[in-house]
Amino acid sequence: QVQLVESGGGLVQAGGSLRLSCAASGRTSSNYAMAWFRQAPGKEREFVTGLSWITYYADAAKGRFTISRDNDKNTMSLQMNSLKPEDTAVYYCACAARALSVTRMTRASEYDYWGQGTQVTVSS
Repeated sequence: QVQLVESGGGLVQAGGSLRLSCAASGRTSSNYAMAWFRQAPGKEREFVTGLSWITYYADAAKGRFTISRDNDKNTMSLQMNSLKPEDTAVYYCACAARALSVTRMTRASEYDYWGQGTQVTVSS
């Protein structure tokens, strides 16, 4: 079992930056794929970026967001720059108990563990 807790969300102006963190505990492994998803009101949860043996970004995140992990500290971060109002959503940390290919990495159903989410609001 793995427990995930997100933090770092908040209110920022368009063009600003925010750094989200995900703290993991339990039976963690550096082999586990991890990812960030987000969900806006009335919309389906969407993939933002994931990290396994390789790193992959959704088109909406490319060039603006950076995912990283610290296996020693069991943490994962999402650095978000040049934020836009459309980035407003609840951001979730996810972990799969295995490595994932790029194709599977983008599917929410592939993940075994989820955090509670942290709200990110970008004002115009």
